[in-house]
Amino acid sequence: MNALSDVMVLLPAFNGQSEVNRTLASFREASTVRVLIVDDGSTPPIVAPAIDGMDIEILRMPQNGGIERALRAGIDALAARGVRYAARIDSGDLATPARLAKQRAFLEAHPKVAVLGMWTHVVSKSGTPLFDLTPPTEPDAIRRAVLGRSCFAHPSLMLRVDAVREADNYRADYRAAEDLDLILRLLARHDGANLPEFGLYYELNEAGISATKRRTQRLSTLRLQWRYLRIANVHDWVGIVKSFAHLSLPYRALRALKAKLLKRADA
Repeated sequence: MNALSDVMVLLPAFNGQSEVNRTLASFREASTVRVLIVDDGSTPPIVAPAIDGMDIEILRMPQNGGIERALRAGIDALAARGVRYAARIDSGDLATPARLAKQRAFLEAHPKVAVLGMWTHVVSKSGTPLFDLTPPTEPDAIRRAVLGRSCFAHPSLMLRVDAVREADNYRADYRAAEDLDLILRLLARHDGANLPEFGLYYELNEAGISATKRRTQRLSTLRLQWRYLRIANVHDWVGIVKSFAHLSLPYRALRALKAKLLKRADA
């Protein structure tokens, strides 16, 4: 019996066949890993790599429409297949051993949790360690801080598919901040948590969304922060200040400052 039969990795991809192959090859699980690649109009189209212990399907979007639409279509496709848990990851990122089994076990034991992340190693494209992300793990701490800091690494998430669809799925209303938009809607009805161990190597890529669509992402984040602002919560105001700083300062300067502060916190 496949202990991960109700889990499916959800990987949106636009070009980058080699990154897709490397990401999927990083999974190390005791059971067969099911994967849905959402090919967002790649040229040439993404091809499913042959990897032992993996059952890979591809959903092809008719044209490139952005990650928000690709993820929405992916969640709907998982629901149609009867999948209970969607495990997110992006091209270029790497999973740690048994990540899926650990997350599924936690969600099975904690039915109130609909969004579950893990701590994350941030690395360069060459694999050089840069800094670690260790956000809060408990639901109450996450709910307090969610507008003030990044409480989840999106590619580390495991999500309850039914809860995501009940919350209206991924949307394109807040471009490049589709993860925070979804998380805030999920936290209105459910709990969120992080496992206090590392589950992901996140590749900091200057060609990625956080860099190339930085202004769009920050403006979307700022809109969400104003919409969900809790006047008495200092974390929310800190988040707004951070968003204005991101809009004002160069990307590389902010990245260097963040790495320096996080390394100092770990020392």
